Amino acid sequence: MDRVEGEVGDFKVTLTKKPRYILEDKCTGCTTCVEYCPAKYPDQYNQEISKNKAVHVYFAQAIPLITYIDESCLYLKEGKCRICEGVCKNDAIDLKQTPQKKEINVGAIVLAPGFEPFDPKTKKEYHYGEFANVVTSMDFERLLCSTGPYAGEILRASDGKHPHNIAWIQCVGSRRVTPGENSYCSAVCCTYTQKQVILTKDHDAGAHCTIFHNDVRSYGKDFERYYERTEKLPDVRFIRSYTSIVREDPKTKNVTVRYSTLEEGVKEEEFDMVVLSIGLNPPVGAKGMAEKFGIQLDTNDFCKLNPVNPMVTNRPGIFVSGGFQGPIDIPESVFSASGAGSQIGQLLDYRRGNLAKERVYATERDVSKEEPRIGVFVCHCGANIGRIVNVPDTVEYCKTLPNVVYAQEQLFSCATNSAKEITDITKEKGLNRVVIAACSPRTLEPLFRDTVREAGINQYFCEMANIREHNSWVHSKEKEEATDKAKDIIRMSVARACHLEPLQEFDLPVNKAALVVGGGVAGMNCALSIANQGHEVHLVEKDKELGGVVRKIHSTLDGLDVQAYLRDLIAKVYRHPLIHVYHDATIPQATGYVGNFVTTVKSETGVAEIKHGAAVLAIGADLYTPTEYLYGQDDRVTTHLDLEERIFSRDEKLLNAKGVVMIQCVGCRNEERNYCSRICCSQSVKNALKLKELNPQVEVTILFRDMRTYGFKEDSYREASEKDVKFIRYEPQDPPQVEAGESDEGRPVLKVTATDYVLGKKIVIDADVLALAAAVIPSAATKEIANLFKVTLSPDGFFKEAHVKLRPVEFGTDGVYLCGLAHYPKFMQETINQAYGAAGRVLTLLSHDTVVASGSVCQVNESRCMGCGACVSACAYGALDLRDTKQGKKATVNPVLCKGDGLCNAKCPTGAISLKHYTDEEILSEIDALAPKEDILPHMDAAVGDV
Repeated sequence: MDRVEGEVGDFKVTLTKKPRYILEDKCTGCTTCVEYCPAKYPDQYNQEISKNKAVHVYFAQAIPLITYIDESCLYLKEGKCRICEGVCKNDAIDLKQTPQKKEINVGAIVLAPGFEPFDPKTKKEYHYGEFANVVTSMDFERLLCSTGPYAGEILRASDGKHPHNIAWIQCVGSRRVTPGENSYCSAVCCTYTQKQVILTKDHDAGAHCTIFHNDVRSYGKDFERYYERTEKLPDVRFIRSYTSIVREDPKTKNVTVRYSTLEEGVKEEEFDMVVLSIGLNPPVGAKGMAEKFGIQLDTNDFCKLNPVNPMVTNRPGIFVSGGFQGPIDIPESVFSASGAGSQIGQLLDYRRGNLAKERVYATERDVSKEEPRIGVFVCHCGANIGRIVNVPDTVEYCKTLPNVVYAQEQLFSCATNSAKEITDITKEKGLNRVVIAACSPRTLEPLFRDTVREAGINQYFCEMANIREHNSWVHSKEKEEATDKAKDIIRMSVARACHLEPLQEFDLPVNKAALVVGGGVAGMNCALSIANQGHEVHLVEKDKELGGVVRKIHSTLDGLDVQAYLRDLIAKVYRHPLIHVYHDATIPQATGYVGNFVTTVKSETGVAEIKHGAAVLAIGADLYTPTEYLYGQDDRVTTHLDLEERIFSRDEKLLNAKGVVMIQCVGCRNEERNYCSRICCSQSVKNALKLKELNPQVEVTILFRDMRTYGFKEDSYREASEKDVKFIRYEPQDPPQVEAGESDEGRPVLKVTATDYVLGKKIVIDADVLALAAAVIPSAATKEIANLFKVTLSPDGFFKEAHVKLRPVEFGTDGVYLCGLAHYPKFMQETINQAYGAAGRVLTLLSHDTVVASGSVCQVNESRCMGCGACVSACAYGALDLRDTKQGKKATVNPVLCKGDGLCNAKCPTGAISLKHYTDEEILSEIDALAPKEDILPHMDAAVGDV
């Protein structure tokens, strides 16, 4: 990118396209040129651990999946070689290509350059690049991957052997104020380290894994369970200690790490390999990018964010998402990208649909009367399947199955080139059924159905055999048995494929209005984004006023005046002509389906029946009411939110307090609520800093388990420590004890007793005020709302998204979306990101006039129906009714409402209901393929005996 000119709605961007030296329209990605290329150099994609060629495909799922030639080419450097030209049968090599200038006109710009991993070579004490078996977490990630330098094997660089004793060192390049490192927490390292430990144990069950850490910051949704899962693995140790790498054994090349424990003091230990869990730096060239785009950076050289809209920059029309916002995880990156898209939709709404082209599929041929000609494609899924299942052997087995005329393996069946290959082979071989042996259909079935449709056959002739979730992931230690099971699963799918029938989907009209349930910050921002794009929004709030839990928050760590922001936000909602607000509201009933919902709302103005195409659930969360630490028994014990209210109201007792104690993790990270409430540590740090600002003499003590001030909040944690806020760690098996008492001066105080693990003894702290960091818990209305809108809940009682990374703002129920605290505890900035993200997904639905409904629905054979109504009561979606006919009452199915779950099918006592695409014939064929009659009957006879 060379320069940007213009303004919002009319930018002119000048780009330079580097030469690929490959003609993209001619290259097929056969890689013959790669085979013959003599120039080898360290492979950047594989962290320079292995070699690559000057001409190569950058990585296994690159788009487009064709080769390119880089600067290490002998011809480009020295004017000799040109072997690639001679071996390319398609004449796709063009070594005369030059950089091309290109100008494009756009209305808006999204900056998503990601981040740059910290380079430990800048700090000599890590010995990275010096000691052969000191690697970074990025290096280790490539070692774990099937497309990595050793094809998924974890091997040492020094001798090519498997390491069996591995150490991870956390916070490398993060949480440090030394020159060359970052003061902030990189937010993702603790959890990706746990992932790497789990995968290492999958590779080598006997491996010894040690994680040296400061705090374990598993703050995300389900992360606490993930942490516990890792911690409970055999031969896995979490050691809280700073470390130093002291030496390398000259013979074995093992690495010695020095660390200390409270029990044993300073000690040294030797490891086969040491992994540096490196943090996240701003993207390379961030300052140059800022100059070109005219945007501001923060002090860490990430994009400077607007605290009330973290997707906008200081230059109108230019937005930011992902890692350029700061250190964030994948789900936050995904919904910030969707949120940026939604805001661009607001800007460019007048162009919506003008540039879109309708996709044209090949004419569907009728193959229903043909003999089955089945093609089987077995996916390696990188190492997920290929490391456990013998894929080549499985493919050969598939070729022996009845009606299978073609079978092959693929590295990633979901990759663009692989999907095209399936389409092309289906046409070329005249296939009329396709079996994809890969992952769960829940994730990728729509893609593979589309692939089959491209080949001109009905998409319901595509069958998926789940050999990952149902096999390789659960049998990772039983490779031979997993291969046999993969063959069984595929054999069953092939048998079922022979009986598949073509089904037709149908279009449904889309109501252009949206319903948003919940009038907090998430709900209001989401409603405004939808309404600003021309859609009517019905905003339903259970309280008499908007605002939600934010009404109790006065400031953020960044210094934002939250109440001023809230007043402005509420005013925008009330002023918007397309937003209708319902106060003091309840929802007695919600019916309908994607694009056509009907929700009954009872509010202060009466009862209203609202018709809408989409619904967003943003009902917020509640605060746990403590039953411990004398809460409710002594008025000196309060919660962290109530403490903030008292700070901003300048409560006289609080301002005159000599000692304030805060206890973290009250009501969470325990058996009943096995999750981290995410926001509490930062909330306590914020309150502590405010108290110190108002009364520098007050003694503030925070009792914590792990201080989870992730991201830039780490700087506030450090500031609090520098201002003499005392942080004392406690363990869950030895929690603080609280009782009323007197100080040495005779002042009535609360006596807080805790174990100080640094001093190695019990200490007693006098507290005039005790603040409990009470857990964020699901709203009391969550279960009721979930039942009304037919959505699912997580084990912790929060709303469960369709997919944590791919669909983090959607439910499995089509047309229903989520955002805010109802999804999981999060900060206001994260909430706003997700609110706009949900709005973006809503607009992808409401911007269309129709939505496609599945062909896999139930049907009733009236001649067998006796009108008992068992199916009607069983259906959770109201898709079945009894109607009067000349033959009596008969069940009828509304295909629009039917979700194809098959519950009615199972309930029907006469077998009158069948589910299309899951007929008895199809299911029984799978059972017969798994266990043929000739195999079963002898066992049955033996079991029954002589009669």
